[in-house]
Parts: sequence; C-alpha cells; structure tokens
Amino acid sequence: MENSNVYEKPVTHRNILKFAVPTIAMTVFMSFYTMVDGLFVSNLIGTDALSAVNLTAPVIQLVTAISTMLATGGSAVIMKKMGEQKIEEAKEDFTFFIIVNVIAGGIMCAAGYLSMDHIFAGMNLSADVEGYCVEYLSRYLIFTVPVLLMNNFTLYMIASGRANLSLACSVTGGILNMVLDYVFIARAGMGIGGAAAATGLGYSVTAVAGLFVFSRKKSLLHFKKPAFRFKALAAAAVNGCSEMAAALVTGIITMMFNWTMLHYAGEDGVAAVTVIMYVLMFASSLYTGYSYGVAPMISYYYGEQNRDKLKKLVAASLKVIAGISLATAAASFMLTKPLVSVFARPDNPVHDLAVAGNRICTIALLFIGFNIFASGMFTALSNGIVSAVLAFSRSFVFMLITMIALPVILGVNGIWLATPAAELMALALSAFMFFRYRKKYGYMTF
Repeated sequence: MENSNVYEKPVTHRNILKFAVPTIAMTVFMSFYTMVDGLFVSNLIGTDALSAVNLTAPVIQLVTAISTMLATGGSAVIMKKMGEQKIEEAKEDFTFFIIVNVIAGGIMCAAGYLSMDHIFAGMNLSADVEGYCVEYLSRYLIFTVPVLLMNNFTLYMIASGRANLSLACSVTGGILNMVLDYVFIARAGMGIGGAAAATGLGYSVTAVAGLFVFSRKKSLLHFKKPAFRFKALAAAAVNGCSEMAAALVTGIITMMFNWTMLHYAGEDGVAAVTVIMYVLMFASSLYTGYSYGVAPMISYYYGEQNRDKLKKLVAASLKVIAGISLATAAASFMLTKPLVSVFARPDNPVHDLAVAGNRICTIALLFIGFNIFASGMFTALSNGIVSAVLAFSRSFVFMLITMIALPVILGVNGIWLATPAAELMALALSAFMFFRYRKKYGYMTF
C-alpha cells in the first residue's frame, strides 16, 4: 500500500511539517484563487458584483455544510479504525460516505433552485446587485456534487498520505479557475455567471482526480463494496457536527455582517467586508491547512493509543501555530494598503473603509489559529461534542454578542472590532477545554 508507513515515522518538527506543509500550501492556494475570483469580479465587473459574491456566500456555506461534516467527521472515524487495524471496515465506510455525499449534493442542488427566488427578497438590494446575486448562485449550484466530492477527496487524500496529490489537484484547479475567470469574464462576456462557472470547474478537478485515485487498490484508502453502517454514518455526523455548525453559523454571521454594514455604510460597506474577508481567509488558511494536515495523525495515534507521539505532536503544533500567528498578524498590518488596493482603487470609497477595517480585524489573527486547532484536535480525537461547543461558541455565540453590542457603541468600527473580540473570547474557552481534557486523552504531560 502506498504511504502505509507514514504514521510510523518519529514525531519531529521536520516530519510533522513534511506531512502538513502540502496541506498548508493547498489551503493557501485555494484561498488565493478565491481572492483572484474577487479580483477579476471587482476589476472587470465592479464592486457591486463583488458585493453580490459576498451576499451569496451564506447560501454556498449552507450548501457545503453537510459535506464538511461528513468529510471531517468521516476522516476521523476512518483513520481511527485504520489505527485500530480495522482496515477493510474503514474502506467500506469510506465508500459509503462518498455515496451519501453524492445523494446529499443532488438534494441540496434541487433545494437551492427551488428556493432561489426567495433567498434575496427583503434585503433592500439595488436591482443590479440582486441580479448579480441570482446569476452567480444559479451557475454555482450546477456544480454542487463536484464541490461536495472535492471537499471530501481533499481530506481523504491527506489521510491516505497523498497530501502532495491533493496539493497538485488544488493548484491545477486553481490555475484552471483563474484562466477561465479571464476567458469567461473578459473574453466571452459571461459576467459574474462566468466567475461562478470558473470556480465550479476548478473545484471539479479534485473531484475527478479523486474518483480515479480511490478506484485504485494501491491507495491506502480505496473504493470497495460498501457496507451501509448507519451507526458509522451517525458517528461521522456527530463527530463532524462542529465543522458543520461552523459552516452554518458562518453563513448566518456573514448575513449579519452584510445586514449591519448595509445599515451603517450601504453596499460600499458590504464590498469592504468582502475585501477584509479575503485577507482574513488568506491568513487563516495557514492555520486551517496545518490543522487539516495533522488531524489524521492525531486520529491515528489516538486509535493506536500512542500517547507519547500524541504529546509530542500537540506540543509541536502549539509552537507552529504561535509562530504563524505572529507572522500573519504582522504581515497583514504592514501590507494593509497594498492588499486593499488590489481590490479597490484609492479613489473608491470602499478603499478607505476596507483599510480601516483590516487594521482592526488583523488583531484577530493572533487568536484564530489556536481556536481552529483546538476545534480540529477534538474532532480528530472523536470528541465531536467538545469540538462543536468550541466551533459554535466561536462562530456564533461570541460573534452574535459582539455584533449586536459593539456597533451600537462604536458604529462601523464596532463592526470591525467584533471579530477580534469574539476570537479572544473563543480563545479563553479553547484554553479551558484544552486543559480540562488533557488527562483523558493524554496530549499533555501536566
């Protein structure tokens, strides 16, 4: 089996990073070409179209929430079984989970089209922005099943020790996306619908490659006749519910951001929020990539009951996260104006709003990494409940509190400060859970 000994290597910084760096590069690249989407849309169509991309984001996050749940929860369940040497059972569950994703994708695609006429009603959008929203979403939904398969195959490639392949697929898909953005928007005149189609086709690269790779018996994980173990499906759903909750509430919070910003600064404010989200997403992708990269290792060592390796892995991870946090916060603050200028010219009112907002939101980068890692670690340890509490509190409860209270006191600056304040509150909860469960799982020596 390919890469079957990857989990047998010593836990050193070099081996951890060798395992995780391809995943970090993959998530960074994926966030980069999402930013390029915004770059093409804002410069070739306009900031109204950029606002529309952000306004459709909650719907897209709702569509992918179930896939995220099955991908992260299923990966933890399957790799735990691999660590327990239940190899064939893990492969049967893997095939079953993929079938469930395809069925769920078809259902969500149909539901999206049936409800499209009502999604943007009551938001008091201009006719142009509402038209952009409908056009973008209607094209994106066509690719619902490939997007779900992409989310799953990305994590399963990593779990199978094929992180380099996952990176190659992401790079290929990203390049295709960027090329098609130019061809569809600038050359073919397809407008914002072309941007959605380019994104869908870019995501499809990993979906198609995954179908091919996991059909080969040489892969550590591969398709075989599924066993319909609904107990395993339930375990994956419970274990991944934190990630689903995060995707769901992120959509809700994005809607709150948009509504609040529409009230305080109009559609220019929504465009500014979009720019800042791109910057935060790009920086956060480093933490997300690292957490995804080491999660299969955590699950495997937990299933193997190898507490020594688990301790070393968690200790090294906290040091890596701390280093990334300091570096990204410093870079984001120093490069605020150049980053914002890529999306909005200095004479555009969106520019000044985004510059001021990004300087405040950058504070959140000092805390986000630890919160992402803590939630991902508990998912990998098959404790979906704690992971869900952390993710839901961070993404919804704390954001809801800060989004309601701070804008009333500080206006637009309160909107920008809401994210750092919520992340700081989440950090306190993550630290509490981290120390509370340290003896149960044995990932710390004290």
